[in-house]
Amino acid sequence: MSGYLSTVFLRKLLKFAVVGFSGVFVDFSFTFVSKEWLRIPRYIANAIGFTLASGWNYYFNRIWTFESHNPEIMMEFSMFFTVSLIGLLVNTLVLWLLVSKFKRHFYLSKIFAIAVASLWNFLANYYITFV
Repeated sequence: MSGYLSTVFLRKLLKFAVVGFSGVFVDFSFTFVSKEWLRIPRYIANAIGFTLASGWNYYFNRIWTFESHNPEIMMEFSMFFTVSLIGLLVNTLVLWLLVSKFKRHFYLSKIFAIAVASLWNFLANYYITFV
């Protein structure tokens, strides 16, 4: 990567991380309310939080991180959401392994699962969605 491209890549990665961090609050809030207050099973609650955070993240990544001007918003959102669904599968697999197989704490495991899924999401969105 040339100096300019690596600077652009790193700037977008940093912005993506900021948006993602705000999305963590959306994710955790809805997961917590769904799981603890509404008594929805934990993996479904996790999917609810993750999905709502994906919508939040799309909006802010579109306007701020990637500064997209693509007029095909529904197509772009569909691609972003598809990437997010794959990220959800990655997230849920990591979460399931840590909680069910390694007997780790649910919310601490969720942080790690978010980190792994976020790496996938950034790279896929950088190279596919917001080209």
